[in-house]
Amino acid sequence: MSTLEFYSMVGNNSTALKSFAFNFTRNLEDAEDLMQDTLLKALRYKDNFQDGTNFKGWLFTIMRNIFINNYKRKQLQNTWTDNSTNQHTLLNHSSQEVNVLQQLSEKDIWNAIHTLPEDYSKPFRMFIEGFHYEEIAAEMNIPMGTVKSRIFHARKRLSDTLSDFR
Repeated sequence: MSTLEFYSMVGNNSTALKSFAFNFTRNLEDAEDLMQDTLLKALRYKDNFQDGTNFKGWLFTIMRNIFINNYKRKQLQNTWTDNSTNQHTLLNHSSQEVNVLQQLSEKDIWNAIHTLPEDYSKPFRMFIEGFHYEEIAAEMNIPMGTVKSRIFHARKRLSDTLSDFR
């Protein structure tokens, strides 16, 4: 698909995209930001669009995924609060979990991450830095399913390693 064809197809679907974005955000400025992020990502990956398939559906899927990823990222950012220079606590958990996490320093967590084999620690670090599965897969030149599996296993290993603090 050429860039000109892309812009023409976007123009034909712009009203529906704006409405779809607003349904997610319930805020006009956030909807415009979401739409812009969607169009940038769609333009970047326009060569992945297969002719003859539903262009509007493809854009809606991109938008929904961006919204979900941004929401998860925002939840993660809002969850951690500095308790001192190197202590962190979670706000959205039971008091028992907060007590455990107060005993964990950021250094302990990063040390545990660095004890993971590189095949697990690199995708996990990229994920917590905000990269999407597709971006991690492309960077590491591995299938997306492998990325998801390695992140899952990294979480499991970290949970086991950090359970000593409970």
